[in-house]
Amino acid sequence: QVQLVESGGGVVQTGDSLRLSCAASGRTFSSFALGWFRQPPGKEREFVAAISRTSSTYYADSVKGRFTISRDNAKKTVYLQMNSLKPEDTAGYYCAAQVPDYSGGYAYSSTYDYWGQGTQVTVSS
Repeated sequence: QVQLVESGGGVVQTGDSLRLSCAASGRTFSSFALGWFRQPPGKEREFVAAISRTSSTYYADSVKGRFTISRDNAKKTVYLQMNSLKPEDTAGYYCAAQVPDYSGGYAYSSTYDYWGQGTQVTVSS
């Protein structure tokens, strides 16, 4: 069983930055692929970013160049650094894990085995 706990959300203004963290339990964290998804109000959950067990990274076009995903295997934590935030980034942000890394399908929520409870990010204009 793997537990994921997100933190770091909040209310910020347009152009500000935030860093989300997701702490994981589990002895084999280094074998996980990890993803961030978000769900804007009234919309479906969408892919944001993912990082494989080898630290290859993948991004949605809407966040490319503004967001950076990274991992610290020693701390069993994955991060999402969000810069130049826009009102359309407002959403609940969710961390997810593939256990172990399936080597693909990172943009699809159905390929993830475990999910966190989410953290809210609100960007005001």
